[in-house]
Amino acid sequence: MKIVTVIGARPQFIKAATVSRALQAKQVQEVIVHTGQHYDSNMSDIFFEEMVIPKPDYFLNISGLSHGAMTGQMIEKIEGVLLTEKPDVVLVYGDTNSTLAGALAASKLHIPIAHVEAGLRSFNMRMPEEINRIITDRISSKLFCPTETAVKNLTKEGFDHIECEVLLTGDVMLDAALFYGARSEQYPTLKKLGLAADKYFLATIHRAENTDESDNLREIMAALNQLHEQLPVILPLHPRTKKILSERNIPVSVSIIDPVGYFDMLNLIKGARMVLTDSGGLQKEAYFFQKFCVTMRDQTEWVELVDGNFNVLTGADQNKILQAVTEFSTRSFTSKTRLYGEGDAATRIVANLTR
Repeated sequence: MKIVTVIGARPQFIKAATVSRALQAKQVQEVIVHTGQHYDSNMSDIFFEEMVIPKPDYFLNISGLSHGAMTGQMIEKIEGVLLTEKPDVVLVYGDTNSTLAGALAASKLHIPIAHVEAGLRSFNMRMPEEINRIITDRISSKLFCPTETAVKNLTKEGFDHIECEVLLTGDVMLDAALFYGARSEQYPTLKKLGLAADKYFLATIHRAENTDESDNLREIMAALNQLHEQLPVILPLHPRTKKILSERNIPVSVSIIDPVGYFDMLNLIKGARMVLTDSGGLQKEAYFFQKFCVTMRDQTEWVELVDGNFNVLTGADQNKILQAVTEFSTRSFTSKTRLYGEGDAATRIVANLTR
């Protein structure tokens, strides 16, 4: 059996690594295609060695284009790979342009598509990711859902009347958090930054809706600055966002640090009092390590976290952000259910692919 895996960003590599290890255990041939959508200079040979991730077999080097141009070029180049490799299945992850391009290229060649993280919905059609995930789900043969909510979304959309297989697997991000969380203990992240466990807030801001909108960014920074007076706020920040803050004269009193690697980020999550973010993945990682999360967005794909009162949506509203932190500060984190499975999602996915 041969599987072609299409990936476009470093987080997808981390998720895919859990499945790659399970495929290797079953002696399945996997061909990894990196589109280059989010080129990351940190993805050196050391990155793949430390993360125990197979190196890509193909690097397409497609980035820095409009959504349409990028997706079109990806489809063309991925089609060439598929014609050469002739896989039994094309495996795609999440909701990037690379995900959609891989699925479309496979569908035109009548190659079965398996979609990991299927069924997620933000119900915001202005998000490119929402369009990508909806179309990818519709043309996939196997839909591997991380949560019960994702399965219900597909049922509501009529997938029980479509020729496909919907399977609740749990979340590969939990697999990754457990595997890499143990490996991260050898990294002295908190000591290096002079931090003590439970004595700081961890914040991240990266979504365009927040970084490109001056009012949103100003509100968020005002909230973080005020929190910083109570407890240090650690903010790993991309140079582009740091430049925007300076250009717009937005006051900053929090502790800004350079972007960190995955191991360091896991350690920062594990040591934080609370997490404030507009990231999708970080919402779940906070839950995995039993941290409350304030999500500075208006929607989330991970609605079960909000329903379970582990996460609250505040948008870019200073007062709502501060109120959420205050409310979480009075509570203890307890979860009697496993919202994302048992940490064996990759094993379940591979068992289905190879049965």
